[in-house]
Amino acid sequence: MTDRPIPPRILVFAGSAREDSFNKQLARLAADRIEALGGEPTFIDLRDYPLPLYDGDLEAESGLPENALALRRLLAEHQGLLIASPEYNGFITPLLKNTIDWLTRPHEGDSGLKLFQGRVAAVVSASPGGLGGIRSLALIRQLLGNIGVTVLPDQLAVARAAEAFDDDGSLASDGQQQKLDTICRRLIDTLVRLGA
Repeated sequence: MTDRPIPPRILVFAGSAREDSFNKQLARLAADRIEALGGEPTFIDLRDYPLPLYDGDLEAESGLPENALALRRLLAEHQGLLIASPEYNGFITPLLKNTIDWLTRPHEGDSGLKLFQGRVAAVVSASPGGLGGIRSLALIRQLLGNIGVTVLPDQLAVARAAEAFDDDGSLASDGQQQKLDTICRRLIDTLVRLGA
């Protein structure tokens, strides 16, 4: 009898607060697939963790906001990340950048970067346009790499997102659905191999 590995915990979210966000829909689908493939996902909605625009004076006066501390605790409990990154004007969203800016701030003697170092992430995107948000993926990769996260090479950019999802929430394209499964499986397998 062999010991089964403990399922890796993966924090899943989208860089959008909009209720009907295509990227939030893609993140929820990814969380479902991670669970089906043997991981332990936690889907969160950044709308539930509002943060002020990062301001060093505010930080010096009041410390980290409670929602930043809550997100830090969540991140500390997970070994992996799956982020669905929308694209605004060819860039990542202010919400996503601001959230990461707050999370990387030092707290009680601990570097915020320490929270991210050793984590493994996968990135996906969806967009109503023809490129599927692919420009944001290059930038979120760069940002995550800058703070010590290993980002898997596989990625998915879902173009024409208004027509890309079936009524049950899955991707209408079998090829895209298989690609998402491949990304989720690779993230799980990588974390298991690393002993996360």
